[in-house]
Amino acid sequence: MKEELVKQIRKLTQQHAYTSLQMHEAVARKAGLSGTDHKYLGFLLEKGEMTAGDFAKATGLTTGAVTGLIDRLEKKKFLSRHFAEGDRRKVLLKPNTELIMTLLIPLYEEFRRETENLISSFSTSEIKVIERYFSQALAIMNQRIEILSQPDANE
Repeated sequence: MKEELVKQIRKLTQQHAYTSLQMHEAVARKAGLSGTDHKYLGFLLEKGEMTAGDFAKATGLTTGAVTGLIDRLEKKKFLSRHFAEGDRRKVLLKPNTELIMTLLIPLYEEFRRETENLISSFSTSEIKVIERYFSQALAIMNQRIEILSQPDANE
């Protein structure tokens, strides 16, 4: 019985990941962005101001890919570049939070409300189990990202 439930949760987790990608792609199209640009814009919004190098490191993208991404986002005024105070060699990326939120909030409002209603339908102890699952699953994923990001001995 437990083994079947574990398999079912694995399937649902995969389905959730795929459906999440599809939903974010649909939101991105509505916002006039590519799915990739939309996800990394959200990432920059969450992390806040950072250097292009830090952005590349955090996303795992190459510096060339990050430069193209930054150029596209800057062209749409979603971020600006400016020199770091005290070190003009360092260029910082600053998300235009107001513009980003003005664009994205209407696209997520109903989804947010529906998911909050769904979560609220569970008991406190059930919510704690869900929270524990996601927290630990994220830790496993982050650990795997770290391992996969290391160069192979042959490289």
